[in-house]
Order: sequence, then C-alpha cells, then structure tokens
Amino acid sequence: MQKQVEYSDAVRTKYPEQVVIAIAKDKDGRANPVTLGWTMIASGKPLMMAIAVASKHYSVECINHSRCFTVAFPSSGMADAALFFGSRSGRDVDKFAEFDCKTEPAKEIDSVLLTDAVANFECTLEAQLPAGDHIIFVGRIVCSHVNTAGAKRLYTVGSGHKLGACS
Repeated sequence: MQKQVEYSDAVRTKYPEQVVIAIAKDKDGRANPVTLGWTMIASGKPLMMAIAVASKHYSVECINHSRCFTVAFPSSGMADAALFFGSRSGRDVDKFAEFDCKTEPAKEIDSVLLTDAVANFECTLEAQLPAGDHIIFVGRIVCSHVNTAGAKRLYTVGSGHKLGACS
C-alpha cells in the first residue's frame, strides 16, 4: 500500500544515490571538475551517458565550449575531492590547482581522467536539453577506463552531503 506524502518526504528515500564527477575544459584550456548526483546510462547502442548540470554552473559553459566531457565514478576515498569539486565554482578557482587530485590525460577527447576513480568515461557531446533549472547533456562514450586497484565506489548515503561506500 502507498501513502500520499509531500515530495520532500518521499525523495528522502532515494539514498544511496550515485555520485559522479564530470570534467570539461574551459576556453582557457583549464579542466573544470563538478560533482553531480544526477546521471544515467542513456543508450546501449550507441553507448551514451547523460548528466544533469544546474544551468547557472560554470560547467555548462565549459561543456558547451569543449563539446566533450569526462564522467568519473569516484572511489570511496575521494569523498573530500567530491565535496570540494561540488562546493566551489570554476569561475572563481582552478579546482585542480586548489585540491590535490591525481589526473591523467584522456585518450580520445580533450579532457582528463581521475586516476583514483573507479571508472572514467570519455564522452563527446551529442545533445543537450533544458530541464527546468538544469541542462541535461548527453554524451557518446568514446573510451572507457577502470581502476585496476579494485576501489569501491562513492555514493551519497544520506541527506546533507553525507558520502560513503555501499556494501
């Protein structure tokens, strides 16, 4: 049986929620990471992923400029990086200069990979759709990478940006 409740009460049941870090370069060639909770596989043939980015975020400008982006699944050890990348604007700060996070060059697009992430997906921009206060970006996956160390994936496990691994 279902009971009707306010949206704010029902949405609390979404945890654990996946976390990703999307990265795109700005017009100056600076890689800008942003932490996002809204992402999904959008197609199996061709392989595509979608991310939702708040319209006001600097990352919207970066993705539109570069026409590509990386989607990284951060490891549970990357909680501090995820919080930092999600709480600073790339308009104001070079996030990779301010926070020590290992990166390596992407293979097929002009972006970077997060070395300690569980997985990285290189995407070329295929489409975008306004969705209220967000923009949904759909990227074609052109190259995929996995962490050989077998790290656990980071999730939002509760409200208030509570992050951790899931068993």
